[in-house]
Amino acid sequence: MGKSSNWSDDYWLLLLQVYLRKPVGMKPMYSRIMVDLAMELHIHPRVLFSKLCQIATLQTPRIERIWERYGENPRRLSRAVRLLREMKGYGNANEFYNGVEVNESFEKDFKPVTDGSPWTPAALIIVLDLYFRLTPNTMVSETPEIQELSRLLKVRANDVVEVMEIYQHIDPYLNRRDVLFNSLLGPCTEVWRRYGNSDTESLADFAKELKEYYHA
Repeated sequence: MGKSSNWSDDYWLLLLQVYLRKPVGMKPMYSRIMVDLAMELHIHPRVLFSKLCQIATLQTPRIERIWERYGENPRRLSRAVRLLREMKGYGNANEFYNGVEVNESFEKDFKPVTDGSPWTPAALIIVLDLYFRLTPNTMVSETPEIQELSRLLKVRANDVVEVMEIYQHIDPYLNRRDVLFNSLLGPCTEVWRRYGNSDTESLADFAKELKEYYHA
């Protein structure tokens, strides 16, 4: 996670633009706009959400001054943000973001597990949450919950079922002994390792937050 000490005052402009995006106000932590900015800045969405709360409450004199200058003038803010992005290290983004701690774990959650794959770890986490809500005989494409999730993730219902079947092979309680060859086995195993033995309510809460990313 990016530490507060790595926060630059320049980032307030980028985050204020997010806050002012219609509908004006707080945005879900894992909404697409928040995740995209988090990946751009290499700062965890949780940190950005905390900063967004500070904007909502005008928590500091610094934020108040920024609001007075840009809050009612979106064109001025857009120009300032555009200039800021053009100045990324004067052509070197690594210099511009020097000092920002990169958390590859959170960034990888929103990147395809393999080139060209429609699946990301975040999507696999959401499927895992549904996996624990169904029984094996309901893990079929006709099940309404699977159809609904496929529409949200913009994948085929059969693709969701495929991931469910992989989780069945990983699930120690099912004790499946048949051999499985699937390129998603590794990514699904990693997701199971991270969340398969955790509290299902905590997983459900996290999956609900992650779904905001796909509501865009």
